[in-house]
Amino acid sequence: MIEETKQYTLWQILTIWALGGIPMWVLGWGVYPALSEGRSPAESGLLRIQLFTFGLIWQFVLSLIILYREEGNIRFRTIGKRFWLNHPVSQKTGETNKRLWWWLIPLILVYAVFQMLAITPLTELWTRLLPFLAAPAGFDASALFTPDKLPEYKGAWYLFWWFLALGIFNTVLGEEFLYRGVLLPKMNGVFGKWDWVANGVLFTLYHIHEPWVWLGGLLPDLGFAFTGKYFRSNWFPIILHSGQTVLFLFLILGVVLGLA
Repeated sequence: MIEETKQYTLWQILTIWALGGIPMWVLGWGVYPALSEGRSPAESGLLRIQLFTFGLIWQFVLSLIILYREEGNIRFRTIGKRFWLNHPVSQKTGETNKRLWWWLIPLILVYAVFQMLAITPLTELWTRLLPFLAAPAGFDASALFTPDKLPEYKGAWYLFWWFLALGIFNTVLGEEFLYRGVLLPKMNGVFGKWDWVANGVLFTLYHIHEPWVWLGGLLPDLGFAFTGKYFRSNWFPIILHSGQTVLFLFLILGVVLGLA
């Protein structure tokens, strides 16, 4: 059965949202420009990945600090219960229903199609409408993977491990733990049945360190929050969000193995 959880106030929601985001904003707009000066584009691209990895690790640590303050321990059972890391729950009965896992198949397909067909056009539209939000030169990792650089990465396992760490803390232990695990279960008291909408919008806006992704990311972010709330299981947004990580790791693996 669904158990009621003591809800956050609006001030608590915004404070946690900011505590998770501020390190990323400082790293993205302050530390990165300072440290990337004089580096090659490829070195700068890797630096940005490394800095954001540390910012995401902080979100994981923050999630555990909040959990400990609220629950008194950080045992696996407590993490699972508090962060909705459980089997999906039926909206009709309030009981666990393992058959609902089958919903992941169409959801993954829809998300994959959206990623392939819509992300780039939406990002281009967004930055045409609001050019001041476009990524400044050197503010993405694309320079890491120019055709002339790819042969240099054969056997460069450090690259794979950095992207693996980034992926784990991006789509599992960092962003999803904090914004879906910590916040989503406790936003109903302020936002009611629209708590998942508020969660998705806040998650999109958290990306101040890369505002050029706001429009392209809004629908997926709303989808992550909706599936977590609807199935009362944050494994759904974790799995959906991690799809891009898994795909990218396969591509990085191919580069490191010299297959690209």
